[in-house]
Amino acid sequence: MRKVLLAPSLLGADPLNISGAIASLENNFDWLHLDVMDGHFVKNLSFGPRFAEALREQYPETFIDAHLMTDDLDIVLPLFIDEKPSSITVHAETESHLLHESLRKIKNAGIQAGVALCPPTRVMSLDENILENVDLILVMSVTPGFGGQKFIEGSLRKVRELVSLRAVHKYKYRIEIDGGINENNIISAVNAGCDVIVTGSAVFRSGQPGRWLAKAKHDIEEEIRNFDRT
Repeated sequence: MRKVLLAPSLLGADPLNISGAIASLENNFDWLHLDVMDGHFVKNLSFGPRFAEALREQYPETFIDAHLMTDDLDIVLPLFIDEKPSSITVHAETESHLLHESLRKIKNAGIQAGVALCPPTRVMSLDENILENVDLILVMSVTPGFGGQKFIEGSLRKVRELVSLRAVHKYKYRIEIDGGINENNIISAVNAGCDVIVTGSAVFRSGQPGRWLAKAKHDIEEEIRNFDRT
């Protein structure tokens, strides 16, 4: 049966009690998603490499999914590679001359490499070399920078396009979606073809994050099971 992964975003957690927030997930997650913002590429600041280091030390076996919303990848990227997250995703819209080289550095470090697309960015902006070699494509379903935004429905068309390209050309990338995902649209994201679902505010503001994730996992599995029967 098709497997869809849940990746709660720590951007939505209580910044004064990250470890408590992770404990409240009750292990009902597959990945932890780490949003890194530089205050320049996006108009917000968030986690830095020291936080990534502490996260890896505290959770050595956890899949840590680092999403770099930053410019100056030649400076920033090595700092995060050193902390050994499980995957690092960089943006297609950042310095274009650094994109291929950044993905190569990530993969050479034994880390899964991803590329993210902001809402206005088309799938066709990714060349064949990227599509063949990248491990993950992250579709942003809000304008990156802040949590709690409204889901952009049109992002699902981009997901379907990536699914079609993958099927036709036998690409191996996973498709991840991030932004505005909640209990009202998570199944739509699954049906569009997403392999990894990032959700922050909906989980951590639910009052019972572990139960929220458990229900989401159950609903997703039931949806996939029903689809396989038809």
